[in-house]
Amino acid sequence: MAQSINTRVDVVVEATSYQGLTNYGKIMVGDKGFEFFNTRNVNDYIQIPWEEVDYVIASVMFKGKKIPRYAIQTKKNGTFSFASKEPKKVLRAINQYIPSERLVRSLSFFDVLKRNFMPSKKNAKIKK
Repeated sequence: MAQSINTRVDVVVEATSYQGLTNYGKIMVGDKGFEFFNTRNVNDYIQIPWEEVDYVIASVMFKGKKIPRYAIQTKKNGTFSFASKEPKKVLRAINQYIPSERLVRSLSFFDVLKRNFMPSKKNAKIKK
């Protein structure tokens, strides 16, 4: 059984982790870190202290009306993707511990296409 790293919990929400196979559980956002606990397997959990978080990347749709997924990119261990019932509530709680500059939007489908097929001003050749 896992021991929580938090001494005070701000938000507890039902969620899905996309690390490997899809796991269902609960997300806890507290004063010491971000935690995901699997409901079926008590030994399957993810604990990320706030010092380890590099960026929080949110997939934003319809100008912020819907946030289907978000990911936490750590300094050493890679990126962990999650979806929750109330993502705005979770991201607001994370924003208390992570500065707003570290909360970023992911690229949309059209932004990726635009990057690949449209020439940027840096890479454009000067025509004489």
